[in-house]
Amino acid sequence: MKTCCAVLSAVLLSISLPAISISATAADYPAPKQGDWIARDFKFHTGEAMPELRLHYTTVGEPSGQPVLVLHGSGGSAASMLAANFGGELFGAGQPLDASKYYIIIPDSIGHGKSSKPSDGMKTSFPKYDYDDMVEAQYRLVTEGLGVKHLRLVIGNSMGGMHTWLWARNTRKRWML
Repeated sequence: MKTCCAVLSAVLLSISLPAISISATAADYPAPKQGDWIARDFKFHTGEAMPELRLHYTTVGEPSGQPVLVLHGSGGSAASMLAANFGGELFGAGQPLDASKYYIIIPDSIGHGKSSKPSDGMKTSFPKYDYDDMVEAQYRLVTEGLGVKHLRLVIGNSMGGMHTWLWARNTRKRWML
């Protein structure tokens, strides 16, 4: 019985080790850097304004790379885009968004992650916001906060995917993607 358990344990261990090394390799990209930027006098679609709107963001790669904006889904944040099953498959050497070539910008949208949200203290006094407000905040972060003049690509999943459509619609007149 002990021999059978030892053999079974060895087999299971040998099967799981390659899987561990594969996921470790997939997530091999430069260390992310986090920051906060304050959008001053941010005006929402309702006409309400906040004197300071905090936008938290994460970047992967160097600012000299081609800038790419990656947008998270509902309930997510930049951290969710760094997981092995997303960033680990995209940002590593030789992968589609190789961080040695691209400057990957991943903001936390309004109401998500470490960006300003109602639960920070304003509760119901926090201005009502929609996708257009989120995209406007992202645009200001990218252009004013990070000084990016042209994005190579805007991608996202779920809500972030919807934001990509709004980026195309809302920024077309200001800046060609």
